[in-house]
This record gives sequence, structure tokens and C-alpha cells, in this order.
Amino acid sequence: MKNPSKQIFAFIFVGLFCVTVHAQNLNAIGVTLLRAVTTNLNGAGIRVAQPEAIEALGTTNFEVNPGVVGQPVNLFTYISSGGSTNNFPNALGGGSGHAGGVAGNFYGMSGGVATNVAHVDNYDADYFVQETILVVAGMTNYTVTLPATNINDPVVNQSFVFLNQDYSHVSTNEEDAVNSAYDDYAAQYHTLFVSGAGNGGPVNPPASCYNGLGVGVSDGSSSYGPTLDNGRCKPDIIAPGGETSYSTPYVSGAAAVLMQAGLRGDGGGDMNSAADIRTVKALLLNGALKPSDWANSSSSPLDFRYGAGMLNVFNSYEQLAGGKHGFIISTTGSTGGAHPPTGAAGTVGVLSGWDFNTNTSGKFPSQFDAVNHYYFNVTNGAAFTATMTLAWNRQQNQTAINDLNLFLYNCANSNLVACSTSLVDNVEHIFAPKLPQGRYDLQVWKAGGPGIVGAAEPYALAWEFFPESLSVAKSGGNISISWPVYPDGFVLQTATNLVPPVAWSANIPAPVVTNNQNVVLLGATNPAQFFRLQRP
Repeated sequence: MKNPSKQIFAFIFVGLFCVTVHAQNLNAIGVTLLRAVTTNLNGAGIRVAQPEAIEALGTTNFEVNPGVVGQPVNLFTYISSGGSTNNFPNALGGGSGHAGGVAGNFYGMSGGVATNVAHVDNYDADYFVQETILVVAGMTNYTVTLPATNINDPVVNQSFVFLNQDYSHVSTNEEDAVNSAYDDYAAQYHTLFVSGAGNGGPVNPPASCYNGLGVGVSDGSSSYGPTLDNGRCKPDIIAPGGETSYSTPYVSGAAAVLMQAGLRGDGGGDMNSAADIRTVKALLLNGALKPSDWANSSSSPLDFRYGAGMLNVFNSYEQLAGGKHGFIISTTGSTGGAHPPTGAAGTVGVLSGWDFNTNTSGKFPSQFDAVNHYYFNVTNGAAFTATMTLAWNRQQNQTAINDLNLFLYNCANSNLVACSTSLVDNVEHIFAPKLPQGRYDLQVWKAGGPGIVGAAEPYALAWEFFPESLSVAKSGGNISISWPVYPDGFVLQTATNLVPPVAWSANIPAPVVTNNQNVVLLGATNPAQFFRLQRP
């Protein structure tokens, strides 16, 4: 029977964003810049799904009105327990303001990220994911089921959460059932579920699942980690939008755009790996911008409010475009033993890129840890910022995950610079500002021993090393200030003097993008004498 005490909830945001706010949000998440320097990156060829909770009790309103988002009726299939149809309006349900607002940020023509997706399957969420409770001999069994076959939509946006009827968090057992259903489906059918974390309290399912992306709001006011089951870091990423219902579709749209880019070869010849959900996840997290109070630790790789940070699809795309590059050497060692740099001579050829690979460690009776080494020569800059993200799946029908970690060593002295060693997360993330130039060993480590889930684990790795580069030159009667468009997210600030307290200001003309450079022209008599790049 249908569980009467649980409910799928969509959080309703009154009123839709105006055109100005849409434009500001697309600027903030790197979409405007991406469109300025690339061609036709708009989600073309990618099918997506949008399950929507019934907007109000007593109605059947779950559908996106095509006219609201400027898309043709034939883009949509509407699906509920009553059947499916390609018409709008129809007898299955009515138009939902919530669904339209979500769709507007996802693929809407005026404010969406992925404006040219191939098709949208718009589900009644209560049909897409079903809950049952069965009591036998006094024992309660709570189960969650998703569609029995592949829906063939590699990106699924979910702007709803599971809560009790009194809006309290579901039990840990119920959350585990939701997470397992989503993780198994994602692992089997290579589907990326992008889910809103909720708007208060601990992160709610399905955003708490391992293999998907949980999304928070950019101001950090939404639901937060750690997860109640075992203390994992969620949400994974944040985006603007007021509430998670509307921040989530920005991330879904970015995922569709990256999948399109990967499948058309922008990341190199291994297009299937480039579009794999683990690669997309690693790239989205690694391209994110860190808020000023962002923090993590070696055992908690992401911030419990902001995840990896603020979505920036331009940065993620540029790392994808850096191409796939494999590890230089693989080594093994005794379980739990040391694994310093090997002294291998090879070097990864780019400071911004990705890999999709496998690490294989030993299980009983042959027990050993395994390490894939990526060596980088980081030069031509006084100091660098390094960010790297590792992502892998919870395997199908498994409760536990394989234990993978990230280590960054300085090869000159074999000192450990930074590490990410969570025992419960299937994401590891290192953010290392002020990194001196030199040679570094980035290690993907996998635990061996009798307790591992499996010997071989496919993983995705994304990385970026960059210096802050600002140039000032005369240009006729003006001063030209320029810096690279990649990585995105820097704001030019000026000051008239450096006498404390320094009054830095960003009240200057917006930069113009020219030859992959941001350029600002200031009059030679402008009072500003000092300039810096600052990230939020």
C-alpha cells in the first residue's frame, strides 16, 4: 500500500525571476562567458527528465506549460499513473507554476542553461518514484522503487525532497532506502540525478544519495550537511536561485551542457568517458568558485553549506577541454603503508584537464593498496592555486563504497602538501591556494584488504593549477588592465592608495572579452593606482 505518512514535497517560490535576475544568475554561473567563447553549447542532443511533485493537494498539477518556457509542445512527454501524452493541455494533469519556474532555469529559452535539449520527460514525481510500507510479523519494511527500465534521460532534475507529513526529516532507514534506489539506478543506467537539498535542516533525500549531485543555494541558507546516516558531505555544489527548487535546475542544465560537449568531442576522442556521470560530477565540482568563508578538512572534503562551491560551468568546460590525460605510473604497497612520490620522469602535459580511469587494489589473500600517480610541473608563476576532485560511484546493490583518497606531494622533498581522505564520501576534493611552483605528485589511492567492496574501481579525476595573472599597460591615452578569462570568477578591484585600512572598490567598467582576455580600459587620469583580482 502507499505509505500514508510520507510525502514528496516541492518547495514553492512565489513569483518567477525577472529577465534581469536571470541574466545576473547566468553571469554568476559562467553561462554568459561560455556562450561568448564557444559555439552552440546549449544541451543539444541530450534528453532530460523533470519529475515534479503535485503543486497543491487536491490537484494534479505537475506539468510544464511549454509556452511559459518558450519551448514547443513536441519537446515534452508528460507521464503519470494515468499514462503518457505529448499534448498540452491534457487529461493527465495541469500546468504547474513550480514546474515552469524550474524549467525556466533548466532549459527555458529566456533564462535557461540548456536551451536546446533534445527532449523533456515531465513526470508526476509520485509516479516516477514510489514508496511502499509493508508490516509483516511486527517488522516494518520501507521500500522505494524507480522506473523498472532505463528512461534514457542521462540528466534528471529533481526539485523536490522526501519529508514526513509534519515536514520533519525522514528516518535514517527511510533515507537509506531512497538513497539506495537512486544509487542503484544511477550505477546501472548511467543517470545523473541532480536534486535540491531542501530549504532548512539537514540535507534531505534524494539529494543525500551517493551517486547524484545535491544542490544548495548560493547564500548558504539551504539544507546542510553532514548527512544523518554516516556524516557525508552534502550538498555537493551551490547555485543562485532563492530556494533549492530553482538553484538545482541551473546545475542540471550545466550537466547537460557538459555532456553535450563531451559527446561532440570537446574533451578529446574518448567521448563516452568525457560524458560519463562521474566525469561530469568531478568537472562541475572542480570548476566551482569558493565563497570567502568556504572550509573543508582532510576527512570532510566539501563544505557542509556550500559543497565544492558556486557552480561555474565555464571553468568546468575549460577543464573538460583540457583533455583526458592518464596517470604516469601505478604502484602498489602494503595495506596502510607509506606511498611517497616514486621519482618517475613522466609529466602530465596540461595543468587543467581530466581523466577517467580505474584503480585496482588487492583483496584477500593478496592484500595491497594501489596508487595511480599524476606528475605535474607547475612553473611560470610565483604562486598557484590548485584544485582537484575525485569522484566514483557506490556500486550497484552495495551498501558500502570502496575507499579512495587524494594526496598531493611535493616531489622535491616528498612532503605531503594536502590530502582528502574521507572514509564515507565517494568524492574527494583538494583546494590548495598559494602553492609554490615546483613538481607535484597527485595520487589517486585505493585501499586494499578484505573489507573492500571490489578490487577494481572506475573513477573520474579533474584538476586545475593556475596563477593569478594581472597585466597593466598603456593603451593610447588610457590604461589597459587585462587578465585571462580562464579561470572565471575573478573581480577586478582598485584602490587609490595602500594606507590601511585599504578601501578596495569594484566600481569600474565591466571587462570586455578579447582574445580570451578580460580587458578593462581606464582613463590615464583615473584616481585608481593599485589593482588586484579578487574572488568572492
